[in-house]
Amino acid sequence: MVEDLIGSRRGLLFILSSPSGAGKSTISRSLLADEPNLTFSVSATTRAPRPNEQDGREYFFKTRAEFEAMIEAGELLEHAEVFGNLYGTPISPVEAAIANGQDVLFDIDWQGGQQIANSTLQDAVVSVFILPPSLAELEKRLKSRAQDSDDIIAGRMAKSMGEINHWSEYDYVLVNRDLDECAAEVTDILQAERLRRRRRPGLVEFVQKLNREFEGSTS
Repeated sequence: MVEDLIGSRRGLLFILSSPSGAGKSTISRSLLADEPNLTFSVSATTRAPRPNEQDGREYFFKTRAEFEAMIEAGELLEHAEVFGNLYGTPISPVEAAIANGQDVLFDIDWQGGQQIANSTLQDAVVSVFILPPSLAELEKRLKSRAQDSDDIIAGRMAKSMGEINHWSEYDYVLVNRDLDECAAEVTDILQAERLRRRRRPGLVEFVQKLNREFEGSTS
């Protein structure tokens, strides 16, 4: 295959953000199921596990003291406090993945996305913000999840406009009117970004090889 001749590439950091209920987590699961070279960045958090969540799979569940120790030791790529709980991304597994040419998916809010975009790994970042079709639809989706109390849902709705106001900080912005269509658009973005010239260091050598072949055929 031509890609084998071009050589490996450095992985990218693929950030998905949205207000709660706009679809980023569902789209993330779809991407991970369809993309074998995409791995999920497991965040650390101080919030309690939800039913069926496992430590190390959905999150690394930490006490506040443990989380603050990780911050102090410089072990997090980004971190933020959301609804009274701390969330953050351990940096070591992310660095190892992209060095091996594996893409890393982040399902995080705008604060975390902004910190990663301004980090030492910023050249590897591709960011996508997902908007709901309306606030009424957003509230409907939050209620249909049946995961949170009415007070928490009200808090998420109150916070949603502040989150939406950060849309312009992202590389791509999509409106999730239809989940399957939006997921397909996200996949298209991922595939296109993988093919960017600057992400394929072997292209220079490959083109030089073509030039040598051309020179040999005309001599």
